[in-house]
Amino acid sequence: MSNFEQFHLDFYQSNYTIDDREEGYNSYGSNENLHGSRKSQTEDPPPTSAFAPSEMLLSSQSYTGQILQPTYSPSTHLGYADGFDEEPPLLEELGINFEHIWQKTLTVLNPMKPADGSIMNETDLTGPMVFCLALGATLLLAGKVHFGYVYGMSAIGCLAMHALLNLMSVPGVSHGCVASVLGYCLLPMVILSSSAVVFSLQGIPGTLLALFIIGWCSLSASKIFSSALAMEGQQLLIAYPCALLYGLFALLTVF
Repeated sequence: MSNFEQFHLDFYQSNYTIDDREEGYNSYGSNENLHGSRKSQTEDPPPTSAFAPSEMLLSSQSYTGQILQPTYSPSTHLGYADGFDEEPPLLEELGINFEHIWQKTLTVLNPMKPADGSIMNETDLTGPMVFCLALGATLLLAGKVHFGYVYGMSAIGCLAMHALLNLMSVPGVSHGCVASVLGYCLLPMVILSSSAVVFSLQGIPGTLLALFIIGWCSLSASKIFSSALAMEGQQLLIAYPCALLYGLFALLTVF
């Protein structure tokens, strides 16, 4: 028995006490708490400011309205107002300038007035279309339905004059400029067709009036072409084909 008791005492003999056990338990609990806090920090979602774009944050902060009811922003409203104020008028965007139309009309009505070449270089077809319609309407009032003849001869005459002027002038001319000048110079022919509504032109007075109108139209057109294309001394050469073209319109009006 003495040996067994001695063995028992030797086997269970150690320096471990209950206080050491409690201290180890407390340290283990603190390690678990530290591990748990680290895990919670890793599992928590990152803040939105770290990964969200700055534009989204600014937009979310600046927007204070409700759904489908945006707030009134005076800066954007003023920006749109300034943009609309800076836009040109609709007629100017369409190329319709009443001041230039009036100046061209006065130039045609007064053959002795010097023509402004810069204005005549513009491809303004508003006046020519109006004068062609007026010529067809006055012919219709006289009992002559010649709208097709008016537009057909106008198109063929513009093409022929364009080819001729490009051969005669150094800078050249565009189709729009030729059509604009010939169309504006058709205004005296409208006066002739209007007089045909009142009385008959088939006679000596009517023939003389038709010759006068042809000379008026051709003189105005040749003056404008010579000024716009800097063709000094060639006005009579330009007036001859113009007189042939306007002579066709006079034949429609008289007969």
